[in-house]
Amino acid sequence: MNEKTEELREIFTEVTDEETVTESQEAGRGSLEQDERDIEDRLEGVIERMRERYEFDTSLTTAELQTVARAFYEGAEDDEIADDLDVEPGEVFDARLALHLTRTDEVDEVDLVALREHDGTPTEIAAEFDCDVDEVTRYRAIAEARAESRAANDRYRDEFDSILADTELSTRMASDVREDGLEDATEGMETDVSF
Repeated sequence: MNEKTEELREIFTEVTDEETVTESQEAGRGSLEQDERDIEDRLEGVIERMRERYEFDTSLTTAELQTVARAFYEGAEDDEIADDLDVEPGEVFDARLALHLTRTDEVDEVDLVALREHDGTPTEIAAEFDCDVDEVTRYRAIAEARAESRAANDRYRDEFDSILADTELSTRMASDVREDGLEDATEGMETDVSF
């Protein structure tokens, strides 16, 4: 059986290019370090699908919308993102909502369903509840974006989570693995050495 195995191995190596056989093993599934180009392509794909399905009320390009999504997942506020893109914070807010990216803390103690279903104008609602018209307009926009996202089963938000939240997690995990490996390698070493 060893002779047969050896013959098969020789035939295999003669008819195949060694680089081709091993090339696919270099970047297999489950790697903690993802290809940046792949992330950009995936982001672009999600944004383009959303553009086809919804009417985006933004003048930002797809690349700028990618920046908005990335910055949102990094925890940046609208005014910070606006500074980076050299646009108004309101434009970033609108773009963020178009991408279904809302923050839970931006609507504390507001009944978004009641606000969205209220048939009054923002001015009438503001007078009824003794609040600012701009706040009513902002909350109503957030309510609409959340309703739109729910109607799509949060599919696009989930895709952003998969691309960007996992990327941040994997970067952090890769960093932790490197640090832990260094700690394990240096554990027990004498560090107070005099030359």
